[in-house]
Amino acid sequence: MAQKKEAKHGDKRAVKHTVATPPDKRATATPRTPADDKEILARRVTNAKPDAAQPIKAEQENESNSRGLARGALFVGASAAASYLLMRRKRSQKLITTIRDLVSDSLAIDMGSASTIIAVRGRGVVVDEPSVVAVKKLSGEPLAFGREAQEMLGREARDVQIISPLIDGVVADFERTQAMLEHFVREARSGFSQFSRRAVMSVLAGVTHVEQRALLAAAEQAHIGRVHMVEEGLAAAIGAGVMMDDIRANVVIDIGGGTTNIAVVAGGAIVYADGERLGSTDIDLAIIDRLRRHRGLIIGVSTAERLKLELCSAIEPTTGDESRVTVKGRDVQTGSPGAIEVTAHEIYTVAQPILRRIADKVRDALGEVPPEVSADIYDRGIILTGGGALLDGIEIYLQQTTQLGVRIADEPRFAIVRGLAQLYDEPLLLRRVARNEFSPAMNETAGAFEG
Repeated sequence: MAQKKEAKHGDKRAVKHTVATPPDKRATATPRTPADDKEILARRVTNAKPDAAQPIKAEQENESNSRGLARGALFVGASAAASYLLMRRKRSQKLITTIRDLVSDSLAIDMGSASTIIAVRGRGVVVDEPSVVAVKKLSGEPLAFGREAQEMLGREARDVQIISPLIDGVVADFERTQAMLEHFVREARSGFSQFSRRAVMSVLAGVTHVEQRALLAAAEQAHIGRVHMVEEGLAAAIGAGVMMDDIRANVVIDIGGGTTNIAVVAGGAIVYADGERLGSTDIDLAIIDRLRRHRGLIIGVSTAERLKLELCSAIEPTTGDESRVTVKGRDVQTGSPGAIEVTAHEIYTVAQPILRRIADKVRDALGEVPPEVSADIYDRGIILTGGGALLDGIEIYLQQTTQLGVRIADEPRFAIVRGLAQLYDEPLLLRRVARNEFSPAMNETAGAFEG
């Protein structure tokens, strides 16, 4: 039995040895050929492809990221370049504006019957001259303008004539008006300036198209690039401190040398406007007529104006404090020089009819406005501007006749030109309130309104 078990165990060990390492197979193995080496190499390459693709994908991703960064850098660079170009453009525009302001002026012109006032943007009032011209009678050639011509008045040579080219606020003599305006504009220009790029001029309310075109043509001949016409009442309101965004109404009365303008302004627009061709110059003429008719003495315009400034009052002077002035002239009867004494009460009597007409015009204007506007005027009263506002007692007189509060604007003679100059700071408002018909020769681009 033991031998049988050993035989069985020996057979199993022999089988195991046969399966694990067959001797015949090791003995019969063939050697590797070059074809086998190629096949093995191809298999290795095939098995290595998935591992080689990963670096390729990583490289592609890196390239994509690099392109994205390049695009971002390009975008940032383009934005920076655009900002730089915009900054350069603004600097260039500022430089052009500065150079343009050096060689050109922006003017505000209040051309009235009695005086012409011109302000330059950034410099204030530079011209304040009487609106008179001295010309030769035979040739009509201008000899003097403004104050120089006025000093000749009454003492001019026999071949010289003193002319007021504007009467009642409108052009009466086109050639003389053009020559006078050109002279004053030349005086207003700075040392660097060679031309006037633009101007804002005041115009009387109710002026006709023919009268307005005559003033525009005179400005063109004075070498002004573009002219904007603005009503005197609105300009006076702006110069008196009325805010253009105030929806409540204000009434402004501008008493000039030859005209009186009444304007009701609300919300930057004129609600009502009217003009009367009556002013302080009419008082001068009334004084001349009074002394010639009732005192037998002929005096000149300059003497009459001096009497008005020294003695005239809108309210009756007191009896105990009545001023007197000795006036010299030519006697009507004998033709020889003479002198009389004139009192303040006499000049007051002369001025009353003219002041009464102005007060009646104001009452008529206040009766034409809507009720809501009347309520605003009752609360705010009346604002006085113009040279006539300097007449002694004028605010008290109008307060008594209208039963409203009255105040005089600061520097009332310059209220209009000050308001015109302020319009340069508000180009949109200037465009809205300008009321002129431009000629083809004028530049109609919107840039003319910009500062």
